[in-house]
Amino acid sequence: MSNIQRLPQDTINRIAAGEVVERPASAVKELVENAIDAGATQIDIRADLGGLSRILIEDNGSGMGADDLQLAIERHATSKLKPQADGSWDLLHIKTLGFRGEALPSMGSVARLNITSKPRDESALNIRVDGGAIAPVRPAAFGGEHGTRIELTDLFYATPARLKFMKSERSENMAIAEEVKRQAMAHENVGFTLELDGKKQLKLYAEQAGFEGRLHRLSALLGADFSENSLLIDQGREGVHLTGYAGLPTFSRGNAAHQYLFVNNRPVRDKLLAGALRAAYADFLARDRHPLAALFVEIDPQELDVNVHPAKTEVRFRDPNLVRGLIIGALKHALASAGHRAATTVAHQTIGAFRTDIQPLLGLNRPYNPVSASQIAAVRPYMSPYMPEPAPFSPTARVEHEPEPFYGDYQGVAEAYAPDAMDMPVEVQAPTQAEAFPLGAARAQIHETYVIAQTADGLVIVDQHAAHERLVYEQMKVAMATGHVQSQSLLIPEIVDLEREEVSRLMTRREDLLLMGLGVEAFGPTSVLVRDIPTLLGDCDIAGLVRDLVDDLTEHGELLALKERMAEICGDHACRHSVRSGRRLTGDEMNALLRQMEATPHSGQCNHGRPTYVELKLKDIEKLFGRR
Repeated sequence: MSNIQRLPQDTINRIAAGEVVERPASAVKELVENAIDAGATQIDIRADLGGLSRILIEDNGSGMGADDLQLAIERHATSKLKPQADGSWDLLHIKTLGFRGEALPSMGSVARLNITSKPRDESALNIRVDGGAIAPVRPAAFGGEHGTRIELTDLFYATPARLKFMKSERSENMAIAEEVKRQAMAHENVGFTLELDGKKQLKLYAEQAGFEGRLHRLSALLGADFSENSLLIDQGREGVHLTGYAGLPTFSRGNAAHQYLFVNNRPVRDKLLAGALRAAYADFLARDRHPLAALFVEIDPQELDVNVHPAKTEVRFRDPNLVRGLIIGALKHALASAGHRAATTVAHQTIGAFRTDIQPLLGLNRPYNPVSASQIAAVRPYMSPYMPEPAPFSPTARVEHEPEPFYGDYQGVAEAYAPDAMDMPVEVQAPTQAEAFPLGAARAQIHETYVIAQTADGLVIVDQHAAHERLVYEQMKVAMATGHVQSQSLLIPEIVDLEREEVSRLMTRREDLLLMGLGVEAFGPTSVLVRDIPTLLGDCDIAGLVRDLVDDLTEHGELLALKERMAEICGDHACRHSVRSGRRLTGDEMNALLRQMEATPHSGQCNHGRPTYVELKLKDIEKLFGRR
């Protein structure tokens, strides 16, 4: 007797439902995607008790007639794939969000599904599916001119064992809200409302398609500050187009929850994005800080496999290195174009830190203590004379002295930009001319740590150590890029055992490794021999470094471990050889620091992602004193 049995249809449907409808948020995702594919410009979502009690989604899409309603609840019936002339079905040109035809029958097999739909100029019709049992189509009432209303109640009542694996109502509600946010980001020309347990959570009006509308939508979802602290991304390469917005390094978060990737307007979760963001922001953020980003990839459907995961939350690129390289290059270009710009939230936090309670300011709750002239003199900050400034600042200006070709003298580079060497003579000009510069004219140094500069419409407070640390680090990067990294030969070459494929993968990047000072050669089919290492690394775990490099090549296609290690050492050198806190600067030195910051990319944040300066507008200062 055969042990192979044919499963009944209801069991097949329930198994399929377990793949497609993992939780209430999965059902919301499928239904919203169907509404968008139907041309809806307004989608209203409601959910009760985490979506397990009820999910109601109403749209103003094209609607369905009687025949379409009956077919829509059958497995593998879809309007989104068309047969070719030869009778075959093309799965390589997927231009819609849904296409499998599994969602509605899967939901109907594990819950109570009620669909009401009305095409334009036709009557509304209704069909019900209860635990897989299909009721006949019947007339119904529908409020709009056209569209579809789908109500899903008692989710998983037909498979009660699944309910044990659901999380709390709050967690399920959060998952639904996150899914709706992702769909709203991808489709700014569609309006969304979300109501959870009778409480309005989201109300997003349809925006005009394009960069401006997309930025408005992202700001509505990621916070109003996002529009002021994000960088436009718009780059293309070899048929792949990348657009979107990425946050400034100083506008970062403590986790990666606010990083979004969309491929052909499909929200996806992909490790490609995490690796690309990590590489692009490596010079600007500490490891425990993460940038905000919403990136949109447009690619030929033939270069993409969207059928990797049953829920279509993952995709596979034919050339992932091309996409990753494009993301990293576009982000680095945008960050470089930001110049010395820092997040506006830094100034907002500074204003909020001031105490504006009138009684402490007036001293009404403490006894009057007169201050002597000697006490005033003791705390008076060093005041710089009025300084003339060089010619008006240009965004394309470069540092006055270009670095010489670099051959590994890291100590020499750091000493070249040490405090005693930072002298850029400045001729005397009128103060008002100096204030025209973006970072203004130096007026004082307080606590021998912070430089106070006056701008045309406010003031700037500069952390002299953090700012000079970034300047030195950028100079070291330029020097490394224009020369050769010095290497040292090992007295006894080190043998590192690897897998056969790992050796092959590492040897394809041998020339790149050599340029970075690491001399590696094959030593049999499963080993490599390390003869040289970068002088910067000193006494390091060579075997661990090589294995990290192999892991990076396998996962990301880049030599991140070596680059990050060298960048970390350069950052340490820059920190040790920068202007320290507690060093008094002359007026010329303070103004030279400001001018170098204006001409140096990324000078708005130090190597650890902290701001190097805070700008306070005059209007904000006036608010502190009740003038506004």
